[in-house]
Amino acid sequence: MTTSSSDFAALLDRARGGDQDSLSELARKYEPEVPIVARVLLGPGLRPYLDSLDLVQSVHKSLLLGLRQAKYQIDSPERLVALAVTMLRRKVARMWRQNRRQLRLNRPDDSGENFTDVLVGLAGAEPDPARHAQMTDAVQRLWNHLSALDRRVIELRLEGHSTADAARLLNEDPDRLRVRLNRLRRQVRESGLFDDWL
Repeated sequence: MTTSSSDFAALLDRARGGDQDSLSELARKYEPEVPIVARVLLGPGLRPYLDSLDLVQSVHKSLLLGLRQAKYQIDSPERLVALAVTMLRRKVARMWRQNRRQLRLNRPDDSGENFTDVLVGLAGAEPDPARHAQMTDAVQRLWNHLSALDRRVIELRLEGHSTADAARLLNEDPDRLRVRLNRLRRQVRESGLFDDWL
């Protein structure tokens, strides 16, 4: 059943006022899609490290809190779903970095796992073999065109290092490294991958 703009605005106002029924109704508008997107984003590469149910609960909590505090300008159910998905992607990236910060990513020669495999997982490669192959090709093309320094920057970010940490380890100026990271993020987006983890 579709919701008119005025009905949605009224529902949003009630939810921001703390009405529990309205908050529940808003949650029902994005809840069917978020768990599916969480499973897709994690993919087989990240599922051993991150739990999709934890991610969904974290999005739910953050979104409802933000709605009550009127932090978001949302004018339709579709925008609500888009916001929930964006939050989910950012949480995947943030939780991945936190996980790597604690358990530093093993080098390929230690574990057989390489960074391009991790990048495919972060790109949300789906179980579908054709989709997985497409994402693997996109990541490999990106990786092959990067300089040694850019590859090392990505490795350090995947390991959970902050930009300041990476600059110190690479003996690079932090401001110059931030410029490099912005350029890398643009390259990642242009390759059809999402860049929140970088």
